[in-house]
Amino acid sequence: MLLDDLPAIKKLLTTARTIAMVGLSPKESRPSNMVARYLLAAGYTVIPVNPGQEKILGLDCYPDLGSIPTPVDIVDIFRRSEDVPPIVDEAIAIGAKAIWMQEGVVHAEAARTAQEAGLMVVMDRCLKTVHHDLGHERG
Repeated sequence: MLLDDLPAIKKLLTTARTIAMVGLSPKESRPSNMVARYLLAAGYTVIPVNPGQEKILGLDCYPDLGSIPTPVDIVDIFRRSEDVPPIVDEAIAIGAKAIWMQEGVVHAEAARTAQEAGLMVVMDRCLKTVHHDLGHERG
């Protein structure tokens, strides 16, 4: 289901525990790094996914979603829109519950693929901003 209503997004953020961040940058000034630090402070387990890194924010970094040894609730995508389809395929393969495409990341076909596989999809929204605006506390 494509999540475009705030109550459904709030429910997703309340039930999610683990967020894999694809394209997480080790550079503190990058938006992905700022979002990761925010989510860690909010109590989520953040899993960096970046094939060029071994650790980001002191956390083990994985080259792809398939290498992550634990279940993932949300796959948060910080990559160019054209890079989204294979990430969605990996998210489906690992049994993720939701795809979250960050602000500026839009791929309607990949969103449909995820929805057809039963994943929730949020597109073109910043997870940190939405979480903050909802005044969200993790359950």
